[in-house]
Order: sequence, then structure tokens, then C-alpha cells
Amino acid sequence: MKTQCKVELAEHPYTIHIGPGLLADTGTLCQEASLGGPLLVVTDEKVAPQYADPVEAALRAADYTVARVTVPAGEASKSHTQLIRIYDAALAAGLDRGSSIVALGGGVIGDLAGFAAATYLRGIHYVQVPTTLLAMVDSAVGGKTAVNLPQGKNLIGAFHQPALVIADMDSLTSLPPREWSAGLAEVIKYGVIAEPSLLDILEGHTSESLAADPDTLGDIVQRSCAIKADVVRRDEREGGLRAILNFGHTLGHAIEQLTGYGTFLHGEAIAIGMVYAARLSHKLRAFPADDVDRLIRLLERYGLPVTPPDCDWNAVATALLSDKKKVRGSIGFVLVRQLGVAAYGQKVPPDLLAETWQEML
Repeated sequence: MKTQCKVELAEHPYTIHIGPGLLADTGTLCQEASLGGPLLVVTDEKVAPQYADPVEAALRAADYTVARVTVPAGEASKSHTQLIRIYDAALAAGLDRGSSIVALGGGVIGDLAGFAAATYLRGIHYVQVPTTLLAMVDSAVGGKTAVNLPQGKNLIGAFHQPALVIADMDSLTSLPPREWSAGLAEVIKYGVIAEPSLLDILEGHTSESLAADPDTLGDIVQRSCAIKADVVRRDEREGGLRAILNFGHTLGHAIEQLTGYGTFLHGEAIAIGMVYAARLSHKLRAFPADDVDRLIRLLERYGLPVTPPDCDWNAVATALLSDKKKVRGSIGFVLVRQLGVAAYGQKVPPDLLAETWQEML
């Protein structure tokens, strides 16, 4: 079943299309969104063999001129080197201010291509065509775009909303098990911070049964997108409320940085970060211990890690301070008082940060 979710922003509203077989509709949906050409498809070496040709065929069938640039798969491609390649390809393809970039892939491609669109000719349209569960429920929605620096993740970026999001559920059938689980980490996050009924749904399934239940999976994606769309509508540029979406991300990003962007997938690092944040929430905001245990059991049920790598705490503390959400030298954590009730900007004593890290090892 095909559904839609509206992101109701004052200046740049757009529609998220969710359902099977949508890649074949890419050209038509771009026309309906009044997007101009030529178009540049940005994808990676894993996604391109599976989906680039049909997407480009759909675009050409809608009378678009299409070029492609393919980058290596993985977080390392969120770099200035690959960004320059996209700019060069855009210039070679003749993209002007009426043109658009199509981000075909997971969160890395969406962030990288989105930032290229935000900065090429001071900003052109782009389309998110997420092919991973994590991108569908999180990174493709909301307009955060970025590249990494050696000192930390997403330190160079811009808020630049897509003109359109096309989430073809059929693309999830080819996801490797780890990427499937990594996407579910973000769904679990929404259950903790906003809608506990998502946790109930996931507890009623296994990874295998959920993958075989397209109606339930489509409902989960739609509900996750609706949660994020509502938060983004109320706080587009993360001036306050939107920060709750970072539950688990502060430590998660530090783990990614310390382990070299590749040892852990993003969702795996966030899973560990959520356990850390839940434990801090228990100590500082009386988050029930039973709910901490429930979160851990659910993450384990879907094959996600709950124990951090054996890193020196001083290195972890340094990595935490490189977080882009740092304000005046201080990190504010997202903590929960009860399921569905989250608070951002929470200060945590340094000794409690270290103590909780050691307890998790």
C-alpha cells in the first residue's frame, strides 16, 4: 500500500511518498514536484548496480536529462574529496539553479548529496530516494545535510530541506542483516522519546517476521516519518525541541569517531548510545530501571549491540567534547523521564559520565 506523509514547513513543505514500487514513479513524482533538469543522480558503489539504472530510466521517461556520479560506499565518503567530485560532475552535466540532485542510497549519500545541493550555486533542489531503513525513517527526512571532519562527525553542514522524499519499500528486501537492524535502532529511538506503542509493535515481532510483514513495516516507516515531520515542523533548525531526536547520538557519534567510522554502523553506535543515555536517565531523571532493561532486551532482540567498545574513558570524553551540539564547552544530553517524555540539553556531571561508561563495559 502506498501512503504519504507531509512535512508542513512554512517555506519549504514537501511530501514523503512511502510504498512498494515507487522507484518506477521517480520521474513522475519529480514532475509533480515541479523539479527542473538536468538532474544529477548521486549514489554509491553498492546501490548503483541495484537501483541506479531503473531510477534513471524512470527519470528519462519523464523527459529529464540525467547524469550520474558514484562514490565509494561507507561513512568515509562524507568528505570534502567526494564533495568536490559531486561539484565537478554537476558542472560537467550543466546543472544550473533550476536543476536538481537526486540522492539515491542510504544516510551517507543523503547527507553528502544534500550538502552538495545546499552549496552548489548557493543552493539547488534535491530529492531523497532512501534505500535503507535508517535513511527512510530518519536521515532522509528533515533537511540535515553534512560532511565529516577528522575531528568529528557532521561538523560541516547545512539545513537544506529536500523537495521530495521517495521511500520505495521494495528496496528494503535487499538490505544486509546489519543494515536492517541499524535502521530499527532509529525506530526504537522514536518509541523511547515519542511513541511507546512502536516498542509494543517491535516486541510483537522478530527481525524475520517483521521483514516478512510489509503492512506492519510500512506502518512503522510512516509513523516514524510522521513523528520526525512533526518535530521538524515545530523546530526546523534545531533551536530546541528537535534536539530530542539526538537521543543516543551524543555517545554514538563519539564511538563512531573513536572506532574509525566503519567498525560500527551508525544505528549500532546509536544503540549503545541509547543504553548509555537510558542509564543516565535512570540516575538523573528517575527513568524506571525496568524500562532501561526493556530497551536493552529490545535492542538485543533485533541484533543490536548494547556494550561499548573497550576505549579509554579520557579518549571518549575528548570525543564527546567534539560533538557539534556542544554549547559554551558543555554537552547537553537528551534524557528521558518516562517512555515518550524526553528532555534535551540536560547537563550531566563528568564523574557520572565516566562512572556510567565503566558500568557498561
